[in-house]
Amino acid sequence: MKEQSKEIDKFLTSLLKDVGEKLFVDADRNKSVATKSGRNDLVTNFDKSTEKSVVQTIKENYPDAVIVSEEGYGDTPDSMDGLVFFVDPIDGTMNFVKRRDDFASMIGVYLDGKPYVGAIIDVMNKKIYHGGPEIGVYENEHKLENPENLELSQGLVDISGPMVLANKFNTQKVVHHSSGIRIFGSAGIVFKHLVTGKEVMYMSYLAPWDLAAGRVLCESMGLNVVGVDGTPVNMLKSQVVIAGTQKVVSEVLETVKNCD
Repeated sequence: MKEQSKEIDKFLTSLLKDVGEKLFVDADRNKSVATKSGRNDLVTNFDKSTEKSVVQTIKENYPDAVIVSEEGYGDTPDSMDGLVFFVDPIDGTMNFVKRRDDFASMIGVYLDGKPYVGAIIDVMNKKIYHGGPEIGVYENEHKLENPENLELSQGLVDISGPMVLANKFNTQKVVHHSSGIRIFGSAGIVFKHLVTGKEVMYMSYLAPWDLAAGRVLCESMGLNVVGVDGTPVNMLKSQVVIAGTQKVVSEVLETVKNCD
């Protein structure tokens, strides 16, 4: 199983390197932009073309795998049996369009429902965060050490902006007890901050493709990833997720539980 992890890890890093090189150039190109669920939920021609290419490459190399993808080029599974790839072609499309920075591309792989291998490329910084529970987690070729198990007061948090403004789940209290809040608009970028110890907690409403790769990397490094009620996450549905150090997640779950 470890050899298969290494093989898939190598495949993902090679694939995302190619994706990153193209998106690095595409960031400065004119884009065809449309909306999905609302004016702040954007999709571009590059989201679609990237996903179509990635899904095709996965199918060519892992024909028996199931693929769950954001823009609809994958499958619609009702179970997590076997190999399941989750593809987010451009995570942080608003940043890709408006800032041309702080966006990522992500692929998470699960085996019979368990986190297996994940990879996230910070496109503009040309850094790939990848690995899994059997092989460790790397920034490009450098193996990362597990983040320190800090408490909430000792670190920065990233929480969905609308969630904090509405004080859903007592999030304003969470921010008050932390060292401060940062909002980046890309799950992939925030997961990068978690695994490198730059932030101690992330809380947001995430779709499966937003969560999949980051969950693999976080749990491989001793971080916790749970639903807002403390239960295990369901990788086949969207949900509010809390990810962070064990101490922080425990503290935040108590705060959330006591919300009005």
